[in-house]
Amino acid sequence: MSDLETFRSETRTWLEANCPEEMRDGGGGEDKICWGGRTWKFESEAQKTWLDRMAAKGWTVPAWPKEYGGGGLAKEEIKVLKEEMRRINARSPLESFGIWMLGPALLKYGTHEQKAHFLPPIARGEIRWCQGYSEPNAGSDLASLQCKCEDTDGQWVINGQKIWTSYADQSDWIFVLVRTDNSGKKHDGISFILVDMAQQGVTTKPIKLISGKSPFCETFFDDATAPKEYAPGVSSIVGTQDRGWDVAKYLLTHEREMIGGGGGGLLGGRGLGEVVANHIGVDDKGRLNDPILRGKVAQAEIDGWAFMLTLERIKDEAKAGQGAGANSSMLKYYGTEFNKRRYELFMDAAGSDGLEWEGERSSEGKLARGWLRTKANSIEGGTSEVQLNIIAKRILELPGA
Repeated sequence: MSDLETFRSETRTWLEANCPEEMRDGGGGEDKICWGGRTWKFESEAQKTWLDRMAAKGWTVPAWPKEYGGGGLAKEEIKVLKEEMRRINARSPLESFGIWMLGPALLKYGTHEQKAHFLPPIARGEIRWCQGYSEPNAGSDLASLQCKCEDTDGQWVINGQKIWTSYADQSDWIFVLVRTDNSGKKHDGISFILVDMAQQGVTTKPIKLISGKSPFCETFFDDATAPKEYAPGVSSIVGTQDRGWDVAKYLLTHEREMIGGGGGGLLGGRGLGEVVANHIGVDDKGRLNDPILRGKVAQAEIDGWAFMLTLERIKDEAKAGQGAGANSSMLKYYGTEFNKRRYELFMDAAGSDGLEWEGERSSEGKLARGWLRTKANSIEGGTSEVQLNIIAKRILELPGA
């Protein structure tokens, strides 16, 4: 057997022995996600067991180095791990902005001390992070941010407001862009700082969307503080002071990949056609009853798999040192627009039942609320219009773009 075949065999055996049966349902839906954090309440003992076992193995973050709580796996091994988890329909043991966004930024820009201090708790699901980027007057033009951070009595004191801070009301820490110098160009004088939210100077206020629910919040800093160091050598600022825009841009590529990546693939382990079939049924040949909808679903499934393969290719290129760069805008644009299109198909299939807003039958209007929520996908993380501008300028190199 080759080394990869041996790894697959060992991984299959380990997963079969360690993944609880309750965690083999694909984990589709927001209510099935394990976010972790200081106050996280596990839905069951099985969910906690699954997280603890995967974290001990380093497989909550299989690509991260072992010294920082990861699995230290090569990209080929990570693919095998994902395939074997899909084979048994295993849930993801942990999802977090710490994994998707802060972790990659720390791995690139953080010191060894920062990585050793912050990354292992992320990998174990002990700390839940949120992102403090946008402000009421600094959304797409993020560099216009004015949240102020001053050196006062040997610590950082922060004053200002952030908006669209997803899950801020449930998070423990926040990575936040602040202005530490206002004397130069707007892209200069910005720092990337890590702040503990468990203090009187940080408050949050939820924002309700048209879906009736929302992960978004406003976050207010009123003389909030962060020490210069959380431990010897563990600075609260990532990268260089006043050069946080470099970190911010790098993190945005991962955020856009994360948001865009939600548009492809399977739904709780099920294909798009299977989900639609639950609404409209199949004929005696096992085909969707509606031939027009059948064609739309077939095209969407093809597009979804093509998108997933493109996502894998760009990730491989990034791991090979080529960087995602502007490709993240392409993934973000296509993935979020595709997700909107996918939910339109669900609504077509459900008919008038899909409009139900409350009641046990519809799980409190889960489909309608999800359909409305997808509209925010093409706004958050940079609007679709902004992504198209970036694609025109940096990928297609169109004149005048």
